[in-house]
Amino acid sequence: MPVIVLEAKDFSSPLFLVRTWEILSGCTTFSLAASLEPSELNKNASNLEHLHTFRIFCMFTWCFFFTLTLLIHILSVIQFHSLIPISWKNLTVTAAVLGALMCLSASVVFPWIILDHQQVSPRPVAAAVASCITFLAYTSESYVLCTQALEQRGYMGSMPGLLKILQLWGGCQMIPLLLETVSGPPNGVHTWQLVVSGVSYGACVLMSVVTLVVILGDFAGQCFLPFDRFLAGFSLIGVVLYMVTTVICFSKILQLREQYSIPDKSGELVIMETVVACITMLAYSVDLAFAIKLLCDRSHL
Repeated sequence: MPVIVLEAKDFSSPLFLVRTWEILSGCTTFSLAASLEPSELNKNASNLEHLHTFRIFCMFTWCFFFTLTLLIHILSVIQFHSLIPISWKNLTVTAAVLGALMCLSASVVFPWIILDHQQVSPRPVAAAVASCITFLAYTSESYVLCTQALEQRGYMGSMPGLLKILQLWGGCQMIPLLLETVSGPPNGVHTWQLVVSGVSYGACVLMSVVTLVVILGDFAGQCFLPFDRFLAGFSLIGVVLYMVTTVICFSKILQLREQYSIPDKSGELVIMETVVACITMLAYSVDLAFAIKLLCDRSHL
């Protein structure tokens, strides 16, 4: 099958320009962050224990979405995506929206935990600014894709699809937060709370990944049960699990409040975990409402 190259007018299209912007800003961000010296990082004793994990999280986010966007950009230019056995329109929307959410998280975590607040250097500030610019680039692509017609943006560009991306983002945020809670110093959190939270987050991430693989691979028609019932079941399980973890998060806040009169960094991470858990639980709840409405509509046909 011959490869068709884009015409000259396509190189000035909004998608081409915004993806080029993402690649340039993403490359600038992780290049600046990777070149930071230890003297330019946060030397606060309360942050040292969290520095390594969250720096890996930020670097992985920038590098992963830079690589994914570069591949999407190249395949779009040579129009090779028609030979790949995946749903291209769902893949592009997923990469753009999830990239915007993950870069937003990295743009918050990097200056909060990794940046040295006592002695600010130009290079870390430039990396933080570049990360914010990368977030704006992915947000712009998300807007361009989600304002297209439903046939062009696919299922992941609809409201239920966007909610599933938000659920996956919430699960990704819990990984470093839970790792820091487990590997950090003792803070009064019970072992059963960590086990229940870890199992719940892991199960929800697994369900999100399975859903994403089925949608991107167009495997919905090959399921032994109607896929909309699977989605409703996954949403119901997600609501229940995140309700449990949200209650655990609030109980951990109360435990830390009794131990420390002034919140330390561990307390801030627990508050951050609680906020993300509440957002993700809300996403699962709204997604469950959409799934139930879809099942009711089909039952009346």
